[in-house]
Amino acid sequence: MTLRKRINSTLAYIVLVIVGVVIIYPFLWLVGSSFKTTYEIFAEPGIIPHNPTFNAYINGWKGGGTVAFDVFFKNTFFYAILKVIFTVFSATITAYGFTRFEFPFRKPLQAILIGTLLFPAVVVIVPSYIIFARIGWSDSYYPLLVPALLAGETYFVYLLMQFFRTIPREMDEAAMIDGCGPVKRLFLILVPLIKPSVVTVVLFQFIWACNDFLNPMIYLSTETKFPVSVGLKMTMDSSAGLIKWENIFAMSVLAILPPLVLFILAQRNFIEGISTSGLKG
Repeated sequence: MTLRKRINSTLAYIVLVIVGVVIIYPFLWLVGSSFKTTYEIFAEPGIIPHNPTFNAYINGWKGGGTVAFDVFFKNTFFYAILKVIFTVFSATITAYGFTRFEFPFRKPLQAILIGTLLFPAVVVIVPSYIIFARIGWSDSYYPLLVPALLAGETYFVYLLMQFFRTIPREMDEAAMIDGCGPVKRLFLILVPLIKPSVVTVVLFQFIWACNDFLNPMIYLSTETKFPVSVGLKMTMDSSAGLIKWENIFAMSVLAILPPLVLFILAQRNFIEGISTSGLKG
């Protein structure tokens, strides 16, 4: 049995290594290609460049049009950070209300909230755009940020609700006896206990906001307001058929770094949040 376990363990590690290489190879190729020229990228499609150069990062940072990538990155961080803050605040308040209080039509409202997860996002794009355009919010960040402030990200509300349900209500009763009101109970007692789930919300929302292309493309029309995702597309469109792929790859690598660094710093809480989500105590 010991020999069989060793064989199974070895085979499992071999499979994991192969799968890991397949998953990470495109990222390594992207990083390696950012130090090549366009000719070398397609002539020698390996990972390691023969004549590495930083020209792609220098030239790519200037952008392909009238706006440099420092503007795109500032817009991305502005959009992503505010959206994370608004989402964490609104989703926490909403999940707290649904799981800790009784009020009229609570269950129907909760069912409607969860039901919105079943709708594809593209279904509401046209009606949302019409509404925001009529109230004068086109070409601004309001359509991108206000829904997050009003608990529009229902997935995160549902995720936090599962965590709130794992906390015994006896803790709320004990806090009430000590004189804690609803606000103090939430921020001083419950939120510290659901820290892994909050970190999960922060990571997911930050990554999704940094990678968001469709919504900024729909609502923003001024180039100086574009995030990196749209800026990369504009750089390709302004190349007039002569796309400098090494510049695109270099800026793509820089765009990947912030979410990657954030994940590395918070991976322990993130993994804990994912592994315990959906459990009910």
